[in-house]
Amino acid sequence: MEILLYVVGILFMLVGLGVSIGLHEVGHLVPAKLFGVRVGQYMIGFGPRLWSRWIGETEYGFKALPLGGFISMSGMYPASSDDRPAGGVFRTLVQDARTANDETIAAGEEDRVFYRLPVVKRIIVMLGGPVMNLVLAIVIFTVLASGIGLQQGTTTIASVSECVLPAGTSQTECAPGDPIAPAAEAGIEPGDVLVSIDGTPVSTFEEATEIVQASAGETLDVVVDRDGEQVTLAVTPIAAERTLTDASGQPLVDENGEELVAEVGYVGMGSQMGFVPQPLSTGFEMTMETAGRVTSMIATLPVRLWDVAVSTFTGGERDPEGPLSVVGVGRLAGEVAATDAPVLNRFAVLLNLLGSLNVALFVFNLIPLLPLDGGHIAVAIWDGIRRGWAKLFRRPPPAPIDATRLVPLTVVVATLLIAMGALLLIADLFNPVDLLGG
Repeated sequence: MEILLYVVGILFMLVGLGVSIGLHEVGHLVPAKLFGVRVGQYMIGFGPRLWSRWIGETEYGFKALPLGGFISMSGMYPASSDDRPAGGVFRTLVQDARTANDETIAAGEEDRVFYRLPVVKRIIVMLGGPVMNLVLAIVIFTVLASGIGLQQGTTTIASVSECVLPAGTSQTECAPGDPIAPAAEAGIEPGDVLVSIDGTPVSTFEEATEIVQASAGETLDVVVDRDGEQVTLAVTPIAAERTLTDASGQPLVDENGEELVAEVGYVGMGSQMGFVPQPLSTGFEMTMETAGRVTSMIATLPVRLWDVAVSTFTGGERDPEGPLSVVGVGRLAGEVAATDAPVLNRFAVLLNLLGSLNVALFVFNLIPLLPLDGGHIAVAIWDGIRRGWAKLFRRPPPAPIDATRLVPLTVVVATLLIAMGALLLIADLFNPVDLLGG
């Protein structure tokens, strides 16, 4: 059964990745067709063709390696001119790129080419793919946060401490001289459901905690639902040093990773954890927070890749916040699906992984280097600046930028991306990230 669940987790992520890639390419395809550009192919995957079908002038299909996708637009670059690039390997690369580009320009449809579009439309076409991944991430995180909910303390009391123990102590049982915890002294019992504190209704344990922590020494009227009846109890929080936690009960830490401790009101009760639905805006907020983390990771990618290489070839522990290959993500999804946890908990983690993957696709594709979408956007913006400059000084409009001249740089970037993928693949096969403590 565990193996079956592992496979289900991998399949979930593979299907999710396929949908994400497919929608990314739809984000390019739709505006390109709306703007009249001839699109010859819409393909998911690379390598040998598995299946395809022509609809109108476009061939739609799947290829053997599901590691990405592409659409083939007519005239991504201006048609070849008579000038010849500098010699050697670079000259061959540039000329091959020009030849391949010329072949996409159908006779009689020279006006239906990408490079002739206004700058704004070119940007919209190339931005459409990453934006589609961003929108999909927002949808996934919204379903997770508002449809399922985030793991937080609920208003149902799970435990009541018998006494007050010092923060950070290893002591687990009450000693004769330890003070009685205010919650136990007031008569709060496990299973009680908090209704209001000091006249303020509470819907999460976090709300209750905020009131208690701000009320050291003050007597509070706590209304609980006990077996269908509302009972009012008087509780006086004491001032005690406690580790500050977030809504999910995880300790808050400072910039050095040290847990934050403060003197706050304390009563000695703990809550049951559960999925608490969040406002609809939470999905967008989670997406932006994830985008910030991914951007930070990409900004330090060379260092992180070096750490991955060192840990892989020395057997060291991988950074759980480091980059993963598709294999690593799939492996992690399988492990999550096979864990001994409630189905809803596992599904929530898988959704979180898929949402994060789409955010990574959004951010990574915006890097302003060819062959990534961000590189094409950068070329279009530079072309727009040149045209605007010429118009400002009443000069003839310049010829469109011949981006085939950047093919050598594109090859270098592509080679680095392949090398990065190979490194992460090896690392994920032989020294995978351990997020579950396995």
